[in-house]
Amino acid sequence: MQQDELTALIDKTATLMAQYERRGEAIDVRLQALGDTLQGLSRQLPATLKTSTDGVLQALPAEMGALMRDGLAQSLGDYQRRLDAAGHDVEKASQALAGQIGQLQRLHRHLIWKTTGTVALALALLLAGGAWLSLRYARTIRDNQLSAELLKAYNGADVTLCGGGNLCANVDARGPRYGRNREYLPIKPR
Repeated sequence: MQQDELTALIDKTATLMAQYERRGEAIDVRLQALGDTLQGLSRQLPATLKTSTDGVLQALPAEMGALMRDGLAQSLGDYQRRLDAAGHDVEKASQALAGQIGQLQRLHRHLIWKTTGTVALALALLLAGGAWLSLRYARTIRDNQLSAELLKAYNGADVTLCGGGNLCANVDARGPRYGRNREYLPIKPR
């Protein structure tokens, strides 16, 4: 929607500039016509001078100057008013454009903060998940290490299954005894 408003604003500015150029060309044409009229009058002036009297000769330049001043003053006044109106329109359009640019900048900053927050939250969740998994697997590895040491000891000992699913061992009766009541004997290696 903002793009459409910006396009409409650019189109209005282009239309104003085109009107400004047309009006300027019209004034140029009018000035050219006045210049041509003036040249025509100045060509007729020698013939008129020969047939005129001194009084007519003195009044003619004053009248011509007044006509030219009036014509030029009116044309220049119209041109100045149109130029002022066009300048005012361009100023309003540029202020509107500056406002839209400010809104876009605020929106951009807002999106940057949202994105930064989302990325920070995702990183925090990843770190928390990684820490949890590390602790869980460290505990599992520690438990498996104990089991592995126990299995290693079982594999190295002379132990077998006896009737009824019981464990029987070939013990070293002469070896040292262990436990509180000294009830355990070491098992002979295989």
